[in-house]
Amino acid sequence: MHILVTGGAGYIGSHAVRLFLERGHEVWVYDNLVYGHRAAVPSERLIVGDLSETHRLDQILVEKRIDAVVHFAAYTYVGESVTNPAKYWHNNLVNTLSLMECLRRHGVARFVFSSTAATFGIPEKMPITEDTPQHPINPYGASKLAVEQALADYTHAYKWGFAALRYFNASGAYAGGTIGEDHTPETHLIPLIIQAAQGKRPHIEIFGTDYSTPDGTCIRDYIHVDDLAEAHLLALEKLQPGQQMHYNLGIGRGYSVREVISAVEAVTGKKVPVKEGPRRAGDPPVLVASFEKIQRALGWTPRYTDITAIIETAWNWHRTHPKGYRSK
Repeated sequence: MHILVTGGAGYIGSHAVRLFLERGHEVWVYDNLVYGHRAAVPSERLIVGDLSETHRLDQILVEKRIDAVVHFAAYTYVGESVTNPAKYWHNNLVNTLSLMECLRRHGVARFVFSSTAATFGIPEKMPITEDTPQHPINPYGASKLAVEQALADYTHAYKWGFAALRYFNASGAYAGGTIGEDHTPETHLIPLIIQAAQGKRPHIEIFGTDYSTPDGTCIRDYIHVDDLAEAHLLALEKLQPGQQMHYNLGIGRGYSVREVISAVEAVTGKKVPVKEGPRRAGDPPVLVASFEKIQRALGWTPRYTDITAIIETAWNWHRTHPKGYRSK
């Protein structure tokens, strides 16, 4: 396939690009590098551009003979989406609709969408299945759900094939150690704990220790970034015109904040300084996915199901790239 990967120089996108190329596909990365990194993808595959530049997208779709798109390009900071919703609605929804119109003009009708568990808001039951009601509680989740709804309408009217893949907590790094997680600012728990272990931050703060969980801290489902990439490729290869896919991507079990801290200490051999703080508003005690639907439909099963194995890949990246991609 000739695949255009928007946001392909970002954390999850770069891992997907690596896998697509490894499996023999013709891949082009389109990224404005606001959060992505040049060094995360082969330079000859990178096209620097913004989704608002529809004339450039029109040209690329023709010149590169694109027949499928994997769409990662989005802003993803939940807190920022609350304080600056305009930024998120414009980029995540308006720019995505512009991209979709470009694809419609050129007859590109296979679309894999990077969605999120944030579309579910605070579910009442665990594990979260694809039938769990979607009630996002922040503009980030709402903008992603709006795109899912637009894709459903396009599929009905224009016979597109699309997959919306709802991630839980993306984590880890490519086992080969050449690409990994490098966010500014960093908000993901595992790299924050690793940075505290390395002395790059004074401590890791636990937000809430009185939840109704075995150790009082929040429990989350951590899915390895390479397992996410594999799911995208499987969905892309199975898509048919007029088909809608909605899949949750997690490992089907959760780990508490304290368990993740202990695992980082075991992997790194370093003590993690901890500060306990109050709960954050909107943090559910437990978020765990069911992946039974994608397992039945596409045969996808996560390879990384143990938090220690996931953290080992993350530690390999952070240990060898202490400044992230600037280490190169």
